[in-house]
Amino acid sequence: MKHGIRIALFQPDIPGNTGAILRLAACLGVAVDLIEPAGFELSDRALKRAGMDYLERAPLTRHASWEAFETWRQAEGRRLLLFTTTAAVPYTALCYRDGDVLLFGRESAGVPEEVHRAANCRLVIPMREEARSLNVALAAAMVCGEALRQTG
Repeated sequence: MKHGIRIALFQPDIPGNTGAILRLAACLGVAVDLIEPAGFELSDRALKRAGMDYLERAPLTRHASWEAFETWRQAEGRRLLLFTTTAAVPYTALCYRDGDVLLFGRESAGVPEEVHRAANCRLVIPMREEARSLNVALAAAMVCGEALRQTG
C-alpha cells in the first residue's frame, strides 16, 4: 500500500518558509506535518501570502507536540529522515522509500537531541565549507525532489 512521501516541520519559526513549503507540497502532491508549537499563528498574513491560494490544496496535519507526532508516526510505521547540517551522509546517498517522512528543524535552532535520537537516518545537503545553511524551504524542495524521483 502506498503511503506517500511526507514533509514534517519541527516547530517552524518563519511563516514565509512554511507557506513556501505548503505551496511546494500542494504542487507536488505531498502531505505536510507541522509539529507545534510554531513560532507564529497558521492564520498569519505572511503565511497566507507565501502560500497564496495553494494553502487549501496542501494536505496539512498539525501535531500538538513532538510526542503526539511520534505516536502518530510510529503507529503508521513510517521511517523518519532528519535533515541536519551536523549529519555526515549526503541526502543523495539514501534509497528513499514510499512512506518516508522528511523532517526539517526550526530555522533558528534545528531540533533537540531527542529528535536526533528518534530519526532513522540523519542526512545532510553537502555545501561549501564557508556556507552555514540553506533556506529550509529550498532544502525541502531539493530533498523532496530526490525522494519523489526515487519513489516514482
